[in-house]
Amino acid sequence: MLRIHFTADDLARTRVSGAAGAAAETGHALDQLLCRDVPVGFRPWRRELLGRIGGSAGRPGRDGPREPLRPMMSLVPGPGRGLDLRALAGSAPAIEAGVEHLLTVPDTVLRLELEHLPLPRAEPGWLRALTDGDQDARRLLAGSLDACYRALVEPYWHRIRGHLDAVRADYARTVLDGGVERLLETLCPALVRWRSPVLEVRFPRDAEIRLNGRGLVLAPSVFLAGRAELLTDLRDEAAPPVLGVPALRDPLAAAAFWDDREPGRNPLGALLGRTRAAALDVVAGGCSTGELARRLAISPAAASQHAGVLREANLITTRRRGGAVLHSITPLGADLLDLGGER
Repeated sequence: MLRIHFTADDLARTRVSGAAGAAAETGHALDQLLCRDVPVGFRPWRRELLGRIGGSAGRPGRDGPREPLRPMMSLVPGPGRGLDLRALAGSAPAIEAGVEHLLTVPDTVLRLELEHLPLPRAEPGWLRALTDGDQDARRLLAGSLDACYRALVEPYWHRIRGHLDAVRADYARTVLDGGVERLLETLCPALVRWRSPVLEVRFPRDAEIRLNGRGLVLAPSVFLAGRAELLTDLRDEAAPPVLGVPALRDPLAAAAFWDDREPGRNPLGALLGRTRAAALDVVAGGCSTGELARRLAISPAAASQHAGVLREANLITTRRRGGAVLHSITPLGADLLDLGGER
């Protein structure tokens, strides 16, 4: 659990970032590409992407369209543990500005970002040159960032910017209606809970952050799914931390986000409800209640409730194995998924 302590000054200085930036979204997209258990909302995006670049998600490859992506892919040790690309490449909406920022960021900042990461997929010689300040190694990294953006993010960038603008406008309305504390209460209930004066964030480790008047920057990100992240400026301790939160909170809406067809044509979502239809899709591969909650970015109690409704409708079955509750789809549930176009 991450606990962020606010003062009255911090509440007054909390603001919303317009977007995570092209480089940061690219880093989050790499997380989704290399994730073994990709959230249901990003499956359509990854299927389409792998169809374009070929191969499997976990194998960078050494030729073909995947080769330029390989340096950046080798610097992704796992979800939530990669480079802070917002710090290294800025938050500009244009990738060209991000690449230029990465080329000029001080060697000490890049070294600080790299030295705490386990990077077994990175070529040792290139990684050593990168940390030693070699400009050819830095240019290779910058070129790979640009290539990753072009392949993973650029086809959807206009759509992403439009959605982030809408999210930011919604945040603004919430602040106008109920103040900053109301925004913190409703920010992302599955991951974030406001207990004045502390913001509790579901996090892989325990940590206490005292803002001490710096305030907090809230940065919604389309490719950030199922988790929040806290970013700090390594060069300026007085700068406010940045809390990244998912901008696509509904799994089925996330899946529809990547679809170029006419929106609103999801019969299964209309029948069952978006989250419950997404839950049925997740259960199709077999999962526990905890896995269902994690992949849908909802609480375990909510996941259990959705599973109960699906079970009562004879769409899934549930059994206990040791201390875990395991769910499986029934033939009726599988037929419903096929008819609804979810598979």
